[in-house]
Amino acid sequence: MKQTNVKPADGKLGIMVVGCGAVSTTFMTGVLMARRGLTKPVGSMTQYDKIRVGKGADKKYLPYSEIVPMAKLDDIVFGTWDVYPQNAYQAAIYAEVLKEKDIEPVKEELLKIVPLKAAFDKNYAKRLDGDNVKECKDRWDMKEQIREDIRKFKADNGCSRIVVLWAASTEIYVPVCEKVHYKLDDLVAAMKADDRENIAPSMCYAMAALEEGAPFIMGAPNTTVDIPAMWELAEKTQMPIAGKDFKTGQTLVKSGFAPIIGTRCLGLSGWFSTNILGNRDGLVLDEPANFRTKEVSKLSTLETILKPELQPDLYGHGNDEDTQYFHKVRINYYPPRNDNKEGWDNIDIFGWMGYPMQIKINFLCRDSILAAPLCLDLCLLSDLAARAGKYGTQRFLSFFLKSPQHDYTQGEEPVNNLYQQYTMLKNAIREMGGYEADEEID
Repeated sequence: MKQTNVKPADGKLGIMVVGCGAVSTTFMTGVLMARRGLTKPVGSMTQYDKIRVGKGADKKYLPYSEIVPMAKLDDIVFGTWDVYPQNAYQAAIYAEVLKEKDIEPVKEELLKIVPLKAAFDKNYAKRLDGDNVKECKDRWDMKEQIREDIRKFKADNGCSRIVVLWAASTEIYVPVCEKVHYKLDDLVAAMKADDRENIAPSMCYAMAALEEGAPFIMGAPNTTVDIPAMWELAEKTQMPIAGKDFKTGQTLVKSGFAPIIGTRCLGLSGWFSTNILGNRDGLVLDEPANFRTKEVSKLSTLETILKPELQPDLYGHGNDEDTQYFHKVRINYYPPRNDNKEGWDNIDIFGWMGYPMQIKINFLCRDSILAAPLCLDLCLLSDLAARAGKYGTQRFLSFFLKSPQHDYTQGEEPVNNLYQQYTMLKNAIREMGGYEADEEID
C-alpha cells in the first residue's frame, strides 16, 4: 500500500442502522456469517472488486483494501433503532428473506442486537404501527435523544468510529422549503419550534449523526440530507453524507441499460416500469404520499442519461408537440411476493428510418439480497471517506444510489449513467490511495 493521508482503520466500527427490517437483518446476518467463513459476501464491491492503479509496466489490479486502509468485517459492531421491539434474530426470521439454516449459526449474535426506541412520527409512515417509540417534546428533543443513543452505543461497545445508515421505510414526500431547508440556522429554529411538516424524523437522525461525528447515509428516497442546510452541517462537522435510495433492482437495470440505447444512437419513444413487491417497504409505498417520494427518485434516473435537448431526433420524438419520450414508473403492493420483488420494463425504441422495436426486461430480484451488499459498501466507503478527510456530499458513492445527491441550487445534474458512476468510484479510491485519478468521465 502506498503512503496516503488516510487515517488507519483502527479499532471497532459501529454501524447503527435505522430500521431493523428485511434489508437490515439480511445485511447484518450476511456480515456475521461471512466473517465466520460460513458464506460469501457476493455483490459487495469492497470485498470483491479490483481496480487498476498505474499504467503501462506499473499497471496492477488491486482490491480496495490493498489501495486504501479499509475497515474489516471483523471490526464491525451492529446497533439499530426500530418501531418494533423484536431483536435482529426475531426480525430476520419474520422477514422470511433468508432460510433458517442461514440465520441459526449466528443466532446468539443476532439475539444481542436489540432495537433502541425509534424516533418516529406516524404521519410520515401511516401504515406502520409499532410501540418501540421515543417520547419526544419536539423535533429538537428527538434529535438530542438520538445523539445520546449514538454516544452511549459508541461507549458501551468500545467503538472508535460510528456510521449511521438509514435502511427504514420511505417517508412521505417532503418538498424542499427554502425558508426551512436552505440555511442551517433556519433548520435548527424549525426543529426547536417543532415544525413537523418540514422536519421529518429522518432529518433528526441525520443531524444527530453528523453532530456526533458519524457519516450519515440515506438509503431511502427521503429528502433528509438532500437539502442545503444539511450540506452546511456536513461542512461544519466535516463529515461525509450520501444518499439517496439504494440502487438495487429496476433502477440498476435502467442506469446500466439506458446507456446502451444512448451509445448506439437509437431512439426512445417510451419506457414503462412497473414493480410488484410485498414486504414492509411495499406496504408503506402503498400509501400515495409515500409512493410520491419513491416516484421522484425513480423517475430522475433516465432523464439525466437520455437527454432530449441534446438529441431531439432520438429522445424528443422529433416534433414540437411532444418534447420527450414517455416515462412511467409504478409500484404495486402484492403481499404474496414478500421480499421477492418483480420488475417489468417495457421499452419502446426506434431505429433506422424511424422503424419501431421493443425491449422487455423482467427482473425477478430479491430486494434485500441486492440491498445488503450496498449497505456494507456504503458504510465502509463512508467510513473511509471520513478517515480521508472528505466531507459533504460524496458524489463517488452515486454508483450505489438511485437518486444521487447533487447541488440543485447551482443547477448541477446528478450523474446517473452506471459506467460514469463506476469511473467516479474508481477515481476516488485511486486518489485516496495516493494514485492518480486517471480515467475520464465522457
